[in-house]
Amino acid sequence: MKQEEWMITTALLSLLFVSSFPPLSYGVVPPRTLLNKLSEGKYLNTQELWFDQTLDHFSPYDHRQFRQRYYEFLDYFRIPDGPIFLVIGGEGILNGVANDYLAVLAKKFGAAMVTLEHRYYGKSTPFNSLETENLKYLSSKQALSDLAVFRQYYQDSINAKLNRTKIENPWFIFGGSYSGALSAWFRLKFPHLTCGSLASSAVVLAVYNYTEFDQQIGESAGPECKEALQETTQLIEHKLATSGKELKASFDAADLEIDGDFFYFLADATAIAFQYGNPDKVCKPLVEAKKAGEDLVDAYAKYVKEYYIGTFGTDVQTYDQKYLKRTAMNEDNSARLWWFQVCTEVAYFQVAPSNDSIRSSKVDIKYHLDLCKNVFGEGIFPDVDATNLYYGGTKIAGSKIIFTNGSQDPWRHASKQTSSPDMPSYIVKCYNCGHCSDYRGCPQFPFSIEGNEKNCTSPDAVHKVRQKISEHMDLWLSECVDTGRSFI
Repeated sequence: MKQEEWMITTALLSLLFVSSFPPLSYGVVPPRTLLNKLSEGKYLNTQELWFDQTLDHFSPYDHRQFRQRYYEFLDYFRIPDGPIFLVIGGEGILNGVANDYLAVLAKKFGAAMVTLEHRYYGKSTPFNSLETENLKYLSSKQALSDLAVFRQYYQDSINAKLNRTKIENPWFIFGGSYSGALSAWFRLKFPHLTCGSLASSAVVLAVYNYTEFDQQIGESAGPECKEALQETTQLIEHKLATSGKELKASFDAADLEIDGDFFYFLADATAIAFQYGNPDKVCKPLVEAKKAGEDLVDAYAKYVKEYYIGTFGTDVQTYDQKYLKRTAMNEDNSARLWWFQVCTEVAYFQVAPSNDSIRSSKVDIKYHLDLCKNVFGEGIFPDVDATNLYYGGTKIAGSKIIFTNGSQDPWRHASKQTSSPDMPSYIVKCYNCGHCSDYRGCPQFPFSIEGNEKNCTSPDAVHKVRQKISEHMDLWLSECVDTGRSFI
C-alpha cells in the first residue's frame, strides 16, 4: 500500500470509529492507587468510545449490561493485517491511550492500540451507588471476561470498517501492576484470544502477610537512609503518644483520627519514592537532617507535604476510613473500589515485619482486617488461597507471557521472578528502576514521553530488557500467524 493511501485509509478508519460515539468528559482528580497511579502524562488519544458490556458473565439468566469506556489509537496501524495491542486499564480512571513505551512498540510492529477501562472505575460504572452489595460484580474474574468480550467486539468492529468477515488480526495483551496480573491471567484463561502477553510488574501472587514489601524498601534505601527512616518512624510513634493532634496537623493529616490510617499514610509516602523511581526525594533530606542533627520528624513532614501531597498529588482523605465508607458517586471512587478488591481477592497487606521494620508495627494484619470490616461490613476478607488456587500465583502454568520487574520495586516479590522458556522473566536492574520501568522508563513519575530510559541510572539495563520484549513479541506474533492462530 502506498504511503498516501495508507494515510487516507487510516484517517477514514479513525473517523468512522470516533463518529460512532458522542464525546463526554468531566474533570477528575488523581486517584490514590499504590499499584498503578497513572501519571498526569501525555496521551496519544483522549477521544472516549463506548460499548455495552455484560454485567455478570457467570449468570445464565442475568442479562443486564453497562456502558464501558475505551480509547483507541490507529495512526501506526498497518492496515489490514497489523496486530492489535490491547492495553488493560487498571485500578483507576482511564484518561486515554498513554504515549509510553508501548507506543514505540506499536509503531515498530504497525499495531493498532486500544485500551479498556476497568469495570466500576472512572466512568465505566454499572451502578449509581457504591454500597457493598453493588460491588459484588467487581472482581478480576469479571474483568477478564470483560476483556474477552471486548476483544471480540473490537475485532468485529475492525472487520466491519474494513468490509470483511471472518478475519482476525493477531492480538497482544499488555498490562502493568494489577493490570499486569490481568494480562498474565488473560493469556492463562483465554490463550486462544491472544498471541502473547506482557505482564509488567505483575502482582500475580495474592499475599496475606506481605512483609517483603517493607523489606524491599529497606534494601532499596541502603543502610544510611534505612536507618534514618526507621528512626523517623520511632520518633513519630513517640510523638503521637504525647501530642497526636499537633503531630498529625504538621503532616496536613489532622482528619486521620485512626492512628493506623495515619501510619499507613506515612508508610505509603515512603514507599512511593522507591516504587516510582525517586528514592533521593525521601532519602536525601532525611540523611542530611540526621547528619546535621536536625529534627527528622520535621524533615519528613516537609517531604510528605511538598512531594507526596504536593507534587505527587495524593489526597490525604483517601486514607480516612470514614471517607472510604462513602457510597455516593463522586469524581473518583478509586480508593474505595480498590480496597474492595484488596479486601475480597488479593490482600497484598503491606504489614510491618516482626523486626527491622521501616513502617510502624501498628500497620499489621489486624489493621487491614479491621479496615475491611469497618469499610465494607461483616464477613468481608480476602481469601488469598482461593485466588492463588484459581490463577496459580507465582506457579502460574501459562505460556507466552513476558514478566518484567524493576529491581527497586517493593511489589516485585508478588510477581513471577523465575524465568522459563515459555514464560521469560526479567529484572530491570538500576538504582531508580521501580514499578513498570520497562514501559514507563525512570522515574515513573512524572510521566516520561515514550517511556524514555535516559533518566534511568542504567539506561542500558532498561534497553536490554526492552530488546528481549521485542524479540519475544516478534517471535510469538509470527508464530501466531504462521500456525493460523491469527484466527483466519
